[in-house]
Amino acid sequence: MSAENPNRAVETVLPEDLELTPQPVEAPPPDVLPEQAAEDRSAFAFLTVFRHRNYRLFFTGQLISLMGTWITSVTQGYLVYSLTQSPFLLGVVAFAGSVPVFFFSAFGGMISDRFDRRRLLLLTQSLSCVESAVLAILTLTHTIQVWMVVALALFQGFVNAFDVPIRQAMTVEMVGRQDLRHAISLNSMMFNLARVIGPPVAGILIALVGIGICFALDALSYGAVIICLGLMAFAPRPVVKHAQPLQAVLQGFVYVWQTREIRLSIFLIACCSAFGAAYLTLLPAVARDILHQGSEGLGFLYGAVGAGALLGAYVLARVPDRHLLATPVIAASSFGLSLLAFSQSQVFWLSFILLMPCAFSLMLLGGSTNSIIQLLSRDDMRGRVVALYAMGFLGMMPWGSLVLGFIAEHLGTGSAVAIGGGVCILAALLVWLARRDAHGELESMG
Repeated sequence: MSAENPNRAVETVLPEDLELTPQPVEAPPPDVLPEQAAEDRSAFAFLTVFRHRNYRLFFTGQLISLMGTWITSVTQGYLVYSLTQSPFLLGVVAFAGSVPVFFFSAFGGMISDRFDRRRLLLLTQSLSCVESAVLAILTLTHTIQVWMVVALALFQGFVNAFDVPIRQAMTVEMVGRQDLRHAISLNSMMFNLARVIGPPVAGILIALVGIGICFALDALSYGAVIICLGLMAFAPRPVVKHAQPLQAVLQGFVYVWQTREIRLSIFLIACCSAFGAAYLTLLPAVARDILHQGSEGLGFLYGAVGAGALLGAYVLARVPDRHLLATPVIAASSFGLSLLAFSQSQVFWLSFILLMPCAFSLMLLGGSTNSIIQLLSRDDMRGRVVALYAMGFLGMMPWGSLVLGFIAEHLGTGSAVAIGGGVCILAALLVWLARRDAHGELESMG
């Protein structure tokens, strides 16, 4: 591959005043670019990833655990809104649960590039189990208060700041580069299959057995992933000379900034997450105040989100590699338009339908961005690059939740969702213009 390929070129010259010594062991450029990856376009080609034993174990444990996680997500929002009747406090809880990802995921990525990822995940998943168990005990003993929910959400967010980049970076260790895109697509399908099943079950369980039992079931579900992680086996990682921790974190930022396609991809996902994906935190307010639904209706709304996202994950596996770089811009535009339409609905069945393209587009945006950055990043940088992706996707959402929660409190929930949709469309336009200008410069230089 010649250096003139814009998707391959990576600037490596650091500013003169920036010393990042000692340097990491140098790794060659990525072996597989999006347009060069395997082009098996059969309807179920992604299922070949199950030939890897470690991935089969990972999939089984995560699927069970994620169902419990979605039950808690719905239950927690329902609990907070029942206690406070405040969409702003919904945003506060979402902020507390995600803001640690913004501040600490870069360190999680650095740790992921240094230590055994399987053992790190055993630790993070065990801590998550403890958090859900405490939440269940407080609720069942009727001592739960909003500040406790916020504190526990903050703790879980801190755990996620390390768990997410470690888990994402471990994907290539389980399946190799050849099956990486299929694994990312299947991970997304797994996540959203749990989203389809978990929320409606949560709505029913809240009505039948109460909030505390829902939290207890989530705590129990972590046992599956802990057992499966314990059964995995990986080849020893080669010994690598690492920079000092803070220098290693800074190297990750510099690498992402100097790699144009990764930089633009993370910018787009960060904007859409902050102002678009935050609509999820407002769903309890939409269900109760606009659509006049209880816990069952809220559960089915989350189920519609899961169904749309599950379809988006399947379509992600079918996107031709030559169109992968264009997919995030198209998906972000579609996401913004879908949010604008959803913000105008006041009918339950119509809102249920409109949530599907919203979730479909966001899933396609997140999954295609994840695929791009993992295929383009160097092996020795993958943990840190994925950490910055997590910072943009998950870490920016709490800031948007606070902003949209404040807007919803003063202008109405529908207006807040509409504003978020408009920002997504604007961000997609900016990235499209930036890529067009960059390609124009390269053509003129050629």
